[in-house]
Amino acid sequence: MTEDAHDLGPIDYLVVEFPGARLRGEALPLLVDLVDRGIVRVLDLVFIRKDPDGSVVAVEVRDLDRDGDLDVEVLVGASSGLLGRDDLEQAAAAVEPGSAAGIVLYENVWAVPFIGALRRAGGQLVAAGRIPAEDLLAALDATESVGA
Repeated sequence: MTEDAHDLGPIDYLVVEFPGARLRGEALPLLVDLVDRGIVRVLDLVFIRKDPDGSVVAVEVRDLDRDGDLDVEVLVGASSGLLGRDDLEQAAAAVEPGSAAGIVLYENVWAVPFIGALRRAGGQLVAAGRIPAEDLLAALDATESVGA
C-alpha cells in the first residue's frame, strides 16, 4: 500500500466468532460483492481456529469449505501484511476455545470521494467512532418507552 492517506477511506476491522468452528461460508459471497462493487477493499482476511487447549492456528481461506463449492478465490491472498501474529492473538482472546473466527481488515472505499470533498472544503476530522447496533436499538427502545 503506497497510497497517500488523503486517498484512503476509513479503515475498519471485524472479528467474527463461529462457535464450534462451524463455518458455512454464507457471508463470503456478500463480502466479495462489496469488493466487486467498490464499496470496500479487503486489506487482510485471516481465519483462525482456537483449539480447546487455547492454542491458535491460522486457517487458509481455501480450506474453510472443504467441499470446493465456495468461490472465494478473489479473497485468497488478501493480505497487506498489516495483521501480524500479535493481532491474531489479540483477536483470539475474544474467541471461545473450540471456535473459529474470521478477521477482516477493510477500507471503506465508498467514503473516499466524500472525504476528499470535505478536505477540499477545509474540513478536518476531529472525532470518529462506531456505535454498536445493539446499543442503537436499545437507545431507540428506551426512547419509545419514554414517549409512550
